[in-house]
Amino acid sequence: MSTPPLAGGPAGPRALRPLLGTVLDALHDGAVARGGPLPAGGPEAVADQVRDAVGAVLPDSGTGAEEALRTLTRTLARGAADPAHPRCAAHLHTPPLAVAVAADLAASALNPSLDSWDQAPAAATLEALVTEALAAEVHPRGPAPDALVTTGGTESNQLALLLARERLGPTVQTVCGASAHHSLRRAAWLLGLPEPVTVPAPAGTLDLTALHAVLTDLRGPLLVAATAGTTDTGRIDPLPEIADLCDTHGAELHVDAAYGGPLLFSPARRHLLTGLDRARTVALDLHKLGWQPVAAGLLAVPDRALLAPLGHTADYLNAHDDTDAGLPDLLGRSPRTSRRPDILKIAVTLRALGRTGLAALTDQVCATAEHLADLIDKSPGLDLYERPILTTVLFRPTAASDQAVAALRRTLLTQGRAVLGRATADGRLWLKVTLLNPHTTPDDLADILQLVEGGTSR
Repeated sequence: MSTPPLAGGPAGPRALRPLLGTVLDALHDGAVARGGPLPAGGPEAVADQVRDAVGAVLPDSGTGAEEALRTLTRTLARGAADPAHPRCAAHLHTPPLAVAVAADLAASALNPSLDSWDQAPAAATLEALVTEALAAEVHPRGPAPDALVTTGGTESNQLALLLARERLGPTVQTVCGASAHHSLRRAAWLLGLPEPVTVPAPAGTLDLTALHAVLTDLRGPLLVAATAGTTDTGRIDPLPEIADLCDTHGAELHVDAAYGGPLLFSPARRHLLTGLDRARTVALDLHKLGWQPVAAGLLAVPDRALLAPLGHTADYLNAHDDTDAGLPDLLGRSPRTSRRPDILKIAVTLRALGRTGLAALTDQVCATAEHLADLIDKSPGLDLYERPILTTVLFRPTAASDQAVAALRRTLLTQGRAVLGRATADGRLWLKVTLLNPHTTPDDLADILQLVEGGTSR
């Protein structure tokens, strides 16, 4: 058997080009075979299709690059939840921009690993430039803004708690709202920190009176974790008031802005993030309102000196004499060692769209959510939970029980007709639509509501 061609080097493009057509055709064919936002039949039917297509995972003799790519890519596409389909609207699962996907291909072909400069000379500089620029958007008055590239909001939140632990000690108490992301509680457990204290959020945001009472009663070092864009409703905690309370009680502030952070690009909406710059750490996630392929997370700080606790030495990667001689030290930029250049797709997107292009996409999907809320308001058979803050809309059939709402959602999933989320608010179960597709039309929204109303009338 001949040696398979490599994707990198001068010959790499010649090896890749014929395979790209195979992949693109298989993606198309799989989407056509799926015929909707989700494969029909439920988990068992999808699993059977995958098993039949895969056959022997490790055959004695290989089938060749084209057949393997065609078969498995088509199978994956046929069995995918397609975030580019307008009726796939359950989660913070964005349809990635074509330009970002293309950049991701280049990153995979070059395959730099950002754990030492001699593996990623240009990528290391590109990451430094882009992270500094994005951190300056969050902390425009910081002495030396910087950001770490992460796998998403979960890793960013965990790193924020890790930095707080290293700075304040192992007894630091995290305080967060009832609507905060589950990763904060999990991060505290992984880091051996005390169980977070949960503050009520009866209106969907952290209650200020309750927060003041909690901070007054607690003793020892404190970290308040606020949220700019909750998972269930997209609400934004009152950041200036929370920052004031932190100052009063000597607490530090972290803001999970994984969902809402890109409002910074929008002149019409960035005021919703007033007070964000007062946080010591801020989690961002551009594979949400940023339209990047996973992963594209960031943790921003106002001063890169705050990242010093992550410093780490492995002689074969960042020996002290190499660092002293001027080779950049990358090992302290992440708790991961091998690390792909996720910054490339972000950099390409920023350059391609610019601030105005990103703002236009953000404003468009927010306006789409407003339009959906209008349609629900006008429908006598549907209840709207509240007007959307970002792109999340909660609603439910007026006369349906919680059990009926849950069953309707599962029916639409197993039939492959729509992917809607679920959230509990005000003691009731609601259907959740998260609109991140800038190509979604008013007719698409009407189709979603028609499916819901039709499902409850049976």
